Amino acid sequence: MYFIGYDLGSSSFKAALLDGKTGKTITSAQYPDQEMSMLAHQAGWAEQDPQKWWDACKKATARLLKKANIDPKKIKGIGISYQMHGLVVLDKKGKVLRPSIIWCDSRAVPIGNQAFDELGGEKCLSHLLNSPGNFTASKLKWVKENEPDLFAQIDKFMLPGDYLNYKLSGDTNTTISGLSEGMFWDFKKGQIADFLMEHYGFSEDLVPDIVPTFSIQSSLNAAAAKEIGLPKGIKICYRAGDQPNNALSLNVLNAGEVAATAGTSGVVYGVSDQVKYDPQSRVNTFAHVNHTTELDRLGILLCINGTGISNAWLKRTLGKYDYPQMNELAAKVPVGSDGLVMLPFGNGAERVLGNADPGAQLINLNFNIHDEGHLCRAVQEGIVFSFQYGLEIMGKMGLKPKVMRAGHANMFLSPLFRQLLANTSGIPIELYNTDGATGAAIGAAIGYGATDFENAFDGLEVIGTTEPEKGSDAYCAAYGKWLDALKAFF
Repeated sequence: MYFIGYDLGSSSFKAALLDGKTGKTITSAQYPDQEMSMLAHQAGWAEQDPQKWWDACKKATARLLKKANIDPKKIKGIGISYQMHGLVVLDKKGKVLRPSIIWCDSRAVPIGNQAFDELGGEKCLSHLLNSPGNFTASKLKWVKENEPDLFAQIDKFMLPGDYLNYKLSGDTNTTISGLSEGMFWDFKKGQIADFLMEHYGFSEDLVPDIVPTFSIQSSLNAAAAKEIGLPKGIKICYRAGDQPNNALSLNVLNAGEVAATAGTSGVVYGVSDQVKYDPQSRVNTFAHVNHTTELDRLGILLCINGTGISNAWLKRTLGKYDYPQMNELAAKVPVGSDGLVMLPFGNGAERVLGNADPGAQLINLNFNIHDEGHLCRAVQEGIVFSFQYGLEIMGKMGLKPKVMRAGHANMFLSPLFRQLLANTSGIPIELYNTDGATGAAIGAAIGYGATDFENAFDGLEVIGTTEPEKGSDAYCAAYGKWLDALKAFF
């Protein structure tokens, strides 16, 4: 039997096919070849058309089936991973009422901050484990305030993964993990956060039905099966946001274990068995994929919005180098980039900075010293130092990892980036042969009942380890200068 994993990102849609017997990925595909576009009608806004996600799903699936050359009738389950914190709203007929307000959209920051002040910090943090901030609930409140006629037509709100499940099955349902990432879940009471719903003026009728993360959640209906080229009746049996799912793909399920990604945004995601939160909500706590009302498994998430996107910006701006060539240029420049400092905060409100949106900063640029190599290194150092800044906050919450696990993808493809991060943090980095789509397929196999947590990761392999080098004082000094530059702005 086989399982498909879908990974709905903001830049592309990926699909992977997993062999249920071996636990290994047979093949994978993605669509589009170039990054999916975002709509930005105003500064700080970011939207995407959910129909484009569905179109990408169909095309990625077609590519996957063509490459796999298997009997589709042997596919038993589908797992879904998706970009977190987005908002999709449907009317009673299932029509999407507006483009999705996605994760990096900053418009709801003032709404969330006001709710935090009015409800009280202790109330929000002890129940939600976060400030309402710029999360899905606050985005829905923005719609209510600014598009009241449209809001009145809403039957259900959804996260992006919930919408994909709806397109596949016609069912409207969600998970506790998903609700927690949107600030709709009360951890103290173990139920919908009715106090925030009431404060924002939302009826609980807007909330989809709740299903377990690993379970037979829905089935592929006839209409979707025809569109997507798969047999009717395949079970949708797993769903999680991209960062909890990435942790699952790396077998990060227990307290003290840590996963990392460095795509468009960068994330360090650690698991805790204690209900803790950052008093300033600079890092965020959500229900992990294996969290239940009986077992506390919380994901502590550090997000840096301006990660891979800043390196991609530099690549486009220079216009003549690929990423390996940029790494070669950066490697020729000494640690600290001869004083050039990059603050990579140019992709919307940064939670690690208290939801400030300062834009990116290049500091100490000297026309007589700095060249393209300095720019390449300063950008990578800026990203790494942002990670370190967040890791120190996580450390104050008791999370002190002994190893960091990452998939061999995005910026972790760069040996320079890996060494910079290992040397600065003092944490070894293990690379694995996995990604989000594979993680979703593993989740589907677990949810279907074809495997369990003990055996699901038999196909997971370490493909390399980056150890911190001795004599990393120069990295500490460079981080100190970066931190001084950051404090000058904040």
